[in-house]
Amino acid sequence: MKALSNFFTAIVQRFLPDPFVFALILTLILFATGIIFTSHGPIEMVEFWGSGFWNLLAFAMQMSLVLVTGHALASSPLVKKWLVKLANLANTPAQGVLLVTLGSGIACFINWGFGLIVGALFAREVAKRVPGSDYRFLIACAYIGFLTWHGGLSGSVPLVAATPGNPLEKMTGIIPLSQTIFTGYNLFITLGLLIVLPIMTRLMMPTGKDVVEIDPRLLAEEETASTALAMKQSTEKKTFAVRMENSQVLSILIALLGYSYLVYYFVQNGAKVDINTVNLLFFTTGLLLHRTPLSYMNAVANAAKGTAGIMIQFPFYAGIQGMMELSGLGGMLTNAFISVSNPFTFPFFAFLSSGVINFFVPSGGGHWVVQGPFIMEAAAKLHVDPGVAAMAIAYGEAWMNMAQPFWALPALAIAGLGARDIMGYCVTTLLVSGIIFGIGLTFF
Repeated sequence: MKALSNFFTAIVQRFLPDPFVFALILTLILFATGIIFTSHGPIEMVEFWGSGFWNLLAFAMQMSLVLVTGHALASSPLVKKWLVKLANLANTPAQGVLLVTLGSGIACFINWGFGLIVGALFAREVAKRVPGSDYRFLIACAYIGFLTWHGGLSGSVPLVAATPGNPLEKMTGIIPLSQTIFTGYNLFITLGLLIVLPIMTRLMMPTGKDVVEIDPRLLAEEETASTALAMKQSTEKKTFAVRMENSQVLSILIALLGYSYLVYYFVQNGAKVDINTVNLLFFTTGLLLHRTPLSYMNAVANAAKGTAGIMIQFPFYAGIQGMMELSGLGGMLTNAFISVSNPFTFPFFAFLSSGVINFFVPSGGGHWVVQGPFIMEAAAKLHVDPGVAAMAIAYGEAWMNMAQPFWALPALAIAGLGARDIMGYCVTTLLVSGIIFGIGLTFF
């Protein structure tokens, strides 16, 4: 396993560009592919790209809020305190690797934005406290835990499919979470990942001269920023404005308002969880745990830095999605897989097609728009459960994230690392985790 990860790390170090450059290259590849393999010319492909470029702004805002509210919650004093306690459980680098992988997997199951951030913060804490830990590899372990997210409580495909007014509601109807997240096959896949991934990362762990420990400058910058903020707050005059900014009562009242609406929502709609309710829950809890509006706002400001790469890349992937959808390329790729499938093999081939599409559209909601019409129509014809078909799309997206660095950007921003530092380990994980997904979709 270590030899395999070393091989892929060497390949990635040599050939993988910065994620933004990666998005630009994919744009040009898909533009040329559309001209070659469809009946559309250059002018039409330009039109498809431009018309799609801004189509995902609302969804991008939702996804950014998932990340920001998750980050703010993870950086609250209570959560940080528990991170330090958990990090102290590791006495050796191997124990640290096991803890980070398992902890990140569980956190990403709860909420992908929270998991990505808490995983990276947890990896930093372990690296600070356990001598001999490879910092790059710990951050890779945190991102590897991201594999559980699309079978978890914030998975965008099952949540969107369960949300009234989603793009495919007229075709599929509302697919409740009881047919997607809360199923036996999803339990098998999630538990399988939580058991296998820590073992696998332990086998890949660098040792000896290959170990790269944490850069002390990262820790110094973090401590300097925290000290400066504390000094600023302590020296400010206690004016009315300052008292309101540091009012715990104000935070508690707003938190009560948020929780009251969530209770009302669930009473009226039952256990229907969507992206907006997840965001409101994490926003409300984060505000409450930070105690004061100013403290929470500072946490949000820090969290927003991690969205820079996502914000600039999302329009390009929306443009790619536009080209795939309007030119018919997405349908051609999907149909190439499902045309050779039967009711037994359909979920696995849908999963593979979703993985391929994820290179060009690394967004669960985007998958639902690009692939959903073809996958769900074929599933209906083959009498495949619509929940299984939807989750095949979701799993393929989560799986191929191990080779697509788009969603690693927040963790990398926190860690002060580049995509090439971690993606070799992630590609190795891609091969192993694909077996778990395949077994769960085919035999359960």
